[in-house]
Amino acid sequence: MQLDNLDMIERADPEDALGVIAAAAEQLNFAGRVENKPRLHPKISKVVLSGMGGSCLAGLIAKNWLDDGGELAVPFEVRRDYIVPNYVDKSTLVICVSVSGNTEETLSSLRDAQDKHAQIVVIAGGGKLLDIAQEEKLPYVHIEKLSQPRYGVIMHLRAIVNLLHAYGLISTKPGKELDAAKNTVANFALTGKADVPTDHNLAKQLALDAAGKTVLVYSSRLFRPLAYKWKTSYNENAKNIVWTNEFPEFNHNEFIGWTSHPIEKPFLVVNLRSDLDSDRINQRFDLSEKLLSGKRPAAHNITLTGSNYIEQVICGAILGDFTSIYLGLLNGVDPTPVALVERFKKELG
Repeated sequence: MQLDNLDMIERADPEDALGVIAAAAEQLNFAGRVENKPRLHPKISKVVLSGMGGSCLAGLIAKNWLDDGGELAVPFEVRRDYIVPNYVDKSTLVICVSVSGNTEETLSSLRDAQDKHAQIVVIAGGGKLLDIAQEEKLPYVHIEKLSQPRYGVIMHLRAIVNLLHAYGLISTKPGKELDAAKNTVANFALTGKADVPTDHNLAKQLALDAAGKTVLVYSSRLFRPLAYKWKTSYNENAKNIVWTNEFPEFNHNEFIGWTSHPIEKPFLVVNLRSDLDSDRINQRFDLSEKLLSGKRPAAHNITLTGSNYIEQVICGAILGDFTSIYLGLLNGVDPTPVALVERFKKELG
């Protein structure tokens, strides 16, 4: 597979996954209007977001963004299960997210949250979840569907921000940051397009380096949701196994795991680096690379693009998507469908 051969790429990417990612900045135009917006509601003391797979990725990002950014004054937990936490009560806002609207774990969580008398809101692209929201007059945001839920993270972030603002839990600042990110995101997305040759295309270079290897993605705790997004993108787009870890935890266990074998390991190591990380975190990245020299492959240090957290996460997610799609093409697979997941759901019944 030649990554600079546009005819070959077009044939290998029939659902145009690369085009979807190249147009990612357009998702920032999504209004995300809250329907059935509550006029009065009990005071909220905690937030739980329930979702699975690509539907919960934005929740993981929003938690770190809004918590570390000083926006949220209440606890925020992301739950990926059939039930919500036992502490959920009438003062808990439960956000149920499913792009398809038919995710069985999320539908089950909604009913569990109702049993616990929680305040429930819905983010869905259709299906049973949207039907329930409309029939039971629950607040909801109707999101647009892309070819796969994992490609709609930016849109999902807008929906989460709008709902939290509707309940008075955050200010207008996060929404304004999303508005202001469009030029940065659009310009960054141009760098990974298929018509940008490999010599000038970081995503293609990383994909070529990753071919035949297991990828390991490291970040600070702050950017762990981005590292996880890379993991799931590689899993679903490239059909590859990927592992992630975070600093400083890495230095307390996995760091030692690299020391007992020779450097010839079939891995690609990627460090997601940011000027928003603390000096101590950046020292840990540098010192770990120094002390593990000769014990593992040298890391690719990716400096995240953007002037604030959400710009860096969105641009980093776009790079991960581009890279994993190109790797999928190198692997000889169609990056968009996840046939085995669909078969699993069917057999599970």
